[in-house]
Amino acid sequence: MASSLLITLREGLEIALVLAIITAYLHRTNRSDRLRDVRVGAIAAGITCLIAGIAFHVLVGSFEGKWEQAIEGTLALLAVGVLTWMIFWMRGNARGISTELHQRIDASVDKSPMALMSIAFVAVGREGFETIIFLLGAETSSSSGSSVVIGGLIGLSIAAVLGWLLAVSSDKVDIKKFFNWTGLLLILFAAGLFGKAVHEFRELFGFEGAWYSTPLWEITSGQFSEGSTLYDFMKGLFGWSDHPERIRGVAYLAYLIPTLVFYFRGAKPAPTSKVEATTSDSEMTTV
Repeated sequence: MASSLLITLREGLEIALVLAIITAYLHRTNRSDRLRDVRVGAIAAGITCLIAGIAFHVLVGSFEGKWEQAIEGTLALLAVGVLTWMIFWMRGNARGISTELHQRIDASVDKSPMALMSIAFVAVGREGFETIIFLLGAETSSSSGSSVVIGGLIGLSIAAVLGWLLAVSSDKVDIKKFFNWTGLLLILFAAGLFGKAVHEFRELFGFEGAWYSTPLWEITSGQFSEGSTLYDFMKGLFGWSDHPERIRGVAYLAYLIPTLVFYFRGAKPAPTSKVEATTSDSEMTTV
C-alpha cells in the first residue's frame, strides 16, 4: 500500500499541477471558454488509462509458471527504466514546466478544439500510463493486489486535494523540493524493483545452486519476517525480503549506488541571478 500511495501521490500531483497550470493560464488570458476542451481531454485520458490498466492486470494475472516470471520480471525492469527517467526528468525540468505548457497553449488555442484537448489528453495520459506500469510492478512485489489499489486511491485523493489547493492559492509552494524528496524515495523503490526483476529472471532461467542463489540472510520470525505489517511495508516500498539471494542484493546495490551518485551530483543548481531565480519560482509555483 505504501509504494502505490507514493507512486499515485507523485504522479497524481504531476497531473494536478499540469491541469492547474493550464486552467490558471486560460483564466488569466481570458480563454475560460476553452476549459471544456481541457476537461474532455483529461477525462478521456483517465478513462483510457483505466481501461488499459484493467486489461494489463487481467492479462498478467492469467499467466503462470515461466510466463508469469517472464512477465513480472519484464514489467519490473520496464518500470525501473521509466521511473528512473521520470525522476531525473522532473528534477531537471520542474521549474520550466509552466513556461513549456504556456507555449503549447498559445500555439494551439487558436486552432481546432482538438488541439487544446490533445494537450490535456497527452499530459494526463503520459502520467497515467506510467502509473499503470509502476502499480503493476508494485503489485508483483507486495503481498496484496487490493492493498495496491487502496494505496493508489488514497494517493490520488491526496494529490487531487493538493492540486486543488495549488489552483486556488497564490502562496508560493516549493514544488521542486517536494519532487526532490519523493524522487529519493522512488529511487529506493526502483532499486527494489530492479532486485525483483533480477530475481524473476534468475528463476526463469533456472540459475540455482551457485553462490548467487544462496540467501544473504534468512529471517523466520519478528517484525522483519513475512506476515508482519512492517514486513509488508518494507517489501512494498523498498523491495525488502526476509530471504534475499545474493544476486538480488548485488542487483539492488548495483542500481542504488550509481543512481544516488548521479542524483545528488546533478542536484546542485546552476548559478542564477536573483532576478532570474525569483521569476522562475514565481512561474512554477503561482498557479
